[in-house]
Amino acid sequence: MKKNMGSTDKIIRVLIAAVLAVLYFTGTISGTIAIVALVLAGVFVLTSMVSFCPLYAPFGLNTCKNKQAN
Repeated sequence: MKKNMGSTDKIIRVLIAAVLAVLYFTGTISGTIAIVALVLAGVFVLTSMVSFCPLYAPFGLNTCKNKQAN
């Protein structure tokens, strides 16, 4: 699995995940939307940790500055 996420992309994803978590735990969002938001936050954190976004691969997107040799 090649890395396809740069550091800026990872930071933005973690910040969005944190905002979604705060909205959930403060009770600002609830119900189905809250569950979807928590799942999305989890996916954002997971993809940030492994530096790979599965949705980038089919479109050939790569925000990683260091190009890996094939």
